[in-house]
Amino acid sequence: MSRSIVSADDGSDRREKAWASGTYPRPANEGRSRNMKANRRSDTKPEIALRRALHALGYRYRKDFRLDLPGGTRVRPDIVFTARKVAVFVDGCFWHVCPEHGREPTSNEWYWTPKLRRNVERDRAADDALKNAGWRVVRLWEHEPLPAAVQAVVVAAGPASVEREPQIASETDQDKSDEPISLT
Repeated sequence: MSRSIVSADDGSDRREKAWASGTYPRPANEGRSRNMKANRRSDTKPEIALRRALHALGYRYRKDFRLDLPGGTRVRPDIVFTARKVAVFVDGCFWHVCPEHGREPTSNEWYWTPKLRRNVERDRAADDALKNAGWRVVRLWEHEPLPAAVQAVVVAAGPASVEREPQIASETDQDKSDEPISLT
């Protein structure tokens, strides 16, 4: 009985083919390559901070939830309030061409300029599709102060379904643990 050995594909063959065909630029150096690979599609630091703040206020939501809209449009907001029909996006300044912090690429412009333009066009198309389907859209930049971002979401989503008080451990809970209790 023969067993086939499946090799782990790390994508290097696909990258080599893309580089050879000229459809994708070679990285300037290994450090740049590691940096770009480390960019996350979801669970970015600004997104996590916003989610934590909203959760602490009693809001419940879905994260990175795909919405299949009429007309076949698929949208994946960072935070979704399904019952309230509110979609929240936390956009990165580089990837979504922030007017305040976004900048034109200085290397491989032939690749990055059209890619970033397509990102912005896709954002606008997603906004239009969501609005046409009756959703409210909140777009936030990653550099916005957390209180302002939370306020924008609260205004769009309305009051939290459960008002939450900060949890303080009782004396009996303190006796059960040898670790100090933090209120943060």
